[in-house]
Amino acid sequence: MAGHGWFPPFPAVMDINQIRDILPHRFPFLLVDRVIDYKPGEYAVGIKNVTINDNFFPGHFPERPIMPGVLMVEAMAQVGGLVMLQPEVGGSRENFFFAGIDKVRFRKPVIAGDTLIIRMTLIKLQKRFGIAKMEGKAYVGGDLVCEGEFLMATGSE
Repeated sequence: MAGHGWFPPFPAVMDINQIRDILPHRFPFLLVDRVIDYKPGEYAVGIKNVTINDNFFPGHFPERPIMPGVLMVEAMAQVGGLVMLQPEVGGSRENFFFAGIDKVRFRKPVIAGDTLIIRMTLIKLQKRFGIAKMEGKAYVGGDLVCEGEFLMATGSE
């Protein structure tokens, strides 16, 4: 099929409706379109299709549409939420928080037309304190565009 203009789609192991069942976020703040690989309580790989119709582009920036770094980080945290907010892990969206972030680096600008591929991996879970540490990496094609360490908290309040 090579050269015939046909590209296989990313597989969907979790579509937008399933994502909406898990995450509380809604327009304009739900930043994950699909999950393409996933193991509950271990890791998830999600995608965000970055389009010129995204509501942040008119202001960031009118002449050069670049996805804001903070929104890349938010998209990554949401994919992290999909790992943690599973019955198998015992998380619930009523008491789940993005608690902190370390060592964030933005490697390349992400622009309209890019597909952001986000991999979030659980590296440490302290059930007693309700804290999870996750490693996040975001790619466009084969290029690493953003990375960081994320802290998630499941509090009683």
